Amino acid sequence: MTKNNWWRGAVIYQIYPRSFLDTNGDGVGDLPGIVEKLDYIAGLGVDAIWISPFFKSPMADFGYDIADYRDVDPLFGTLADFDRLLAKAHALGVKVMIDQVLSHCSVDHAWFKESRESRDNARADWYVWADPKEDGTPPNNWMSLFGGVAWRWEPRREQYYLHNFLASQPDLNFHNPAVQQATLDNVQFWLDRGVDGLRLDAINFCFHDAQLRDNPPKPKEQRVGRGFSPDNPYAYQYHYHNNTQPENVAFLERLRGLLDRYPDAAALGEISSEDSLATTAEYVTDRRLHMGYSFELLTEDGSAAYIRSTVERLEAAMVDGWPCWAVSNHDVQRAVTRWGGGDASPALAAQLVALVCSLRGSVCLYQGEELGLPEADVPYEALQDPYGKTFWPNFKGRDGCRTPMPWNDGREAGFSQGQPWLPIPAEHRAINVAKQDADPSSVLNLVRGFLAWRRTQPALRSGNIRFLDAPEPVLAFVRGEEGQRILVVFNLSAGDVQWPLPEGIVADALEGHGLQCATREGGTLSLPPRGVYFASIA
Repeated sequence: MTKNNWWRGAVIYQIYPRSFLDTNGDGVGDLPGIVEKLDYIAGLGVDAIWISPFFKSPMADFGYDIADYRDVDPLFGTLADFDRLLAKAHALGVKVMIDQVLSHCSVDHAWFKESRESRDNARADWYVWADPKEDGTPPNNWMSLFGGVAWRWEPRREQYYLHNFLASQPDLNFHNPAVQQATLDNVQFWLDRGVDGLRLDAINFCFHDAQLRDNPPKPKEQRVGRGFSPDNPYAYQYHYHNNTQPENVAFLERLRGLLDRYPDAAALGEISSEDSLATTAEYVTDRRLHMGYSFELLTEDGSAAYIRSTVERLEAAMVDGWPCWAVSNHDVQRAVTRWGGGDASPALAAQLVALVCSLRGSVCLYQGEELGLPEADVPYEALQDPYGKTFWPNFKGRDGCRTPMPWNDGREAGFSQGQPWLPIPAEHRAINVAKQDADPSSVLNLVRGFLAWRRTQPALRSGNIRFLDAPEPVLAFVRGEEGQRILVVFNLSAGDVQWPLPEGIVADALEGHGLQCATREGGTLSLPPRGVYFASIA
């Protein structure tokens, strides 16, 4: 069977189902809601959707704590609803990727319920169990990303179990071959059902150091993280032993062997390690993952120098692999707020989409990014995220990027006939889909136009990338090789900028992308605030 590399250069639209569209009035989005809006999604011009977890779960971490990998939680609908979703998406030419959370599950999963009962049952070693130290304390110093010690006591076994995230998310023991096989069997269930790809949550967390060695301390000046803040005790260590173990590579190769039996299937790994770019380069090859992305552009720093250095580091390390980039997702502050500060202008929102879609690789766009939604200010009394509740007020959690999609001017912005699980802020209601749909100059229509134009530019979908020297706030690079080469220039500031074209570059401006475009006089570009320049070069 011929393999289809649809995923190379694809734009993947991430759906957080709780917040997309509620069709039954319980205040929580569902699979029928996604089905209802698939025409809207296809109209954006994206290649695929990635749906965050909709599996059976007690929802301690809103679906990332899975109790049954093969069933839909009633909150979201049924397996029949998922099959309808899959069929309609495929009819519209949209691929479907689903989240797979392999490294951990829920304490409500049948495997864990059995495992915790004793030290000699059939699944006794399916999780990471360890005896206490002589004084009763945990076996080592590992910390949970969501706060506190990464070990929870189980009196029935008189042992601790490992949880890298919430205490209700026990880590599976991938050193056990039976666990690996059971995991692959669960993945195969969905591949057989017809999904086109997997987004693999925390994929470098599957294996732990079998010797349970302590993580070394990290000096205060180096306590920076991706997806966690410096005041989180998790930042106080180098995470050399609780994730990103050498054994993980062999498992990824087993997973790829399964995926290769399905010609269209692709895997996108989420990778967060001490050196996420190096791990991404190691994990993404023609024998492991198809694509990988990290939190490296989900940071506070949105400067031209940082973006360039991040992409160049990965390009240098990733010899054969294919990257995937994102500037927003369900775990971080929305990009227009994070990188724009007080500037939430339509020009900035459209530029950020154009920027991430112009880098070499595939792209994940998060729902609402096409509307230019800013971060929502969710008050403590409305907070749902356990991560935010633990670290309030220094870190307000992830609810600010998870508020429901605003569809129209109706009740609860057309999201629900009931009380939404998170409040919808007034500034989101003011820029709802229906309102933007009717405005040719809206962010929504700018994004639609740009994505349609990008499809006509092979260099932007699959070409090489080479950065050009430019002072802040100018980011400049060349995409493509023989056949088509495009000069791409962004003014990442809210002010006018002049930039002289490098000597020897003969540029012919490309039209049709619809964004605020630079003008050229002689060899100098005049870039308006948040302006762009795309040009064909020899």
